[in-house]
Amino acid sequence: MTTCSTRVAGKAKRVHRLARLVPVAILLTAAAGAPARAQDAAASDMLATLPTVPALVRSGPLSFAPLVRHVVPAVVNIAVTQDVDDENAAVGDASGDARIKVPQALRGTPFEKQFRERMRRRREQMLGAGSGFVIDPAGIIVTNNHVVGSANKITVSFSDGTELPARLLGTDELTDIAVIAVKPGKPLAWVSWGDSRRVEVGDWILAAGNPFGLGSSVTAGIVSARGRDIGAGPFDDFLQLDAPINPGNSGGPTFNMSGQVVALNTAIVSPTGGSVGIGFGIPSEIVAPIVAQLREKGHIDRGWLGVTLEERPDQGPGVTIVAIDRAGPAMRAGLKAGDTVDTVNGDKVDNARSLIRAIAAAAPGSSIRLSVVRAGRSFEVPMLVGRRPAENAG
Repeated sequence: MTTCSTRVAGKAKRVHRLARLVPVAILLTAAAGAPARAQDAAASDMLATLPTVPALVRSGPLSFAPLVRHVVPAVVNIAVTQDVDDENAAVGDASGDARIKVPQALRGTPFEKQFRERMRRRREQMLGAGSGFVIDPAGIIVTNNHVVGSANKITVSFSDGTELPARLLGTDELTDIAVIAVKPGKPLAWVSWGDSRRVEVGDWILAAGNPFGLGSSVTAGIVSARGRDIGAGPFDDFLQLDAPINPGNSGGPTFNMSGQVVALNTAIVSPTGGSVGIGFGIPSEIVAPIVAQLREKGHIDRGWLGVTLEERPDQGPGVTIVAIDRAGPAMRAGLKAGDTVDTVNGDKVDNARSLIRAIAAAAPGSSIRLSVVRAGRSFEVPMLVGRRPAENAG
């Protein structure tokens, strides 16, 4: 059961925000003996009799070097620092003081109070690293919210060795997208958006970033799947990538063979946190409009219906409303529990996620048309979209 305002069922998967090192496994091969050579000869004779089938894909890139030279100058490394309270100094009341470990030599002396005060004021910096890419030569950079969202200081490093401080323009926690800005002395190399809707499973892609803090790196692979829901948020619609993506690649771009950004690298599935060939990128069709809003407003205003949804495949297409929030937009429009929503502004609703995304993409206060089925009768409901409440942003 899902709700158009807040809740999307999560999935119990090991999804990592690209964060830590993993051991390397070394595979050993044993020398083959005479029996194995005999089997190989027999297999060779058998394979020689098989018919020749024309290749479906006749050409591929002999080298990605021209593409790398074109896009890498626009890919950046991002270093962040975050001030955090010392674990012993976060609380100043009696219970907080009790957690401070006072050296035995200071206990009961006039210096004990001074020591406790110093520990309460003590702060330390937590370092982190990620990736990003320039979309405007004036210094606009896209990355992940989990890379820079809680940073006190952001430093961007470019492929030519230049380092510049950056400021946060805006973030969107629900999609894990962030926009930062630098002030360069000259126009920066930049990359443009590609249309992720044209990306097909099996297409070549190139991923770039800063894995394990090693510096600018690229990997290549193909798109493994589309429309992946990994339980990261209510708007999950990831491209699954088999190009190796590791900790530090967060916020980096995935390019098509024309050098256009078709995804924002965000997460991996792994038992250990390192790449096992299953990575996920947010499609550009989602990232680009959110980035445009963050540049303009610094935040995202999302539409809201105020309903709880349930998918009932046995009842045919559409999504069924099972509950309605009091005084919400859906109730004001006359929708009822048991109604099935077929389309939004004429666009077919395939599942709860597609309805949630369609409503969220509508500007609060705008008018939409829902095609609704109630007791076997189909009719259209015009309504005004509400503003997604802040308390429902999780």
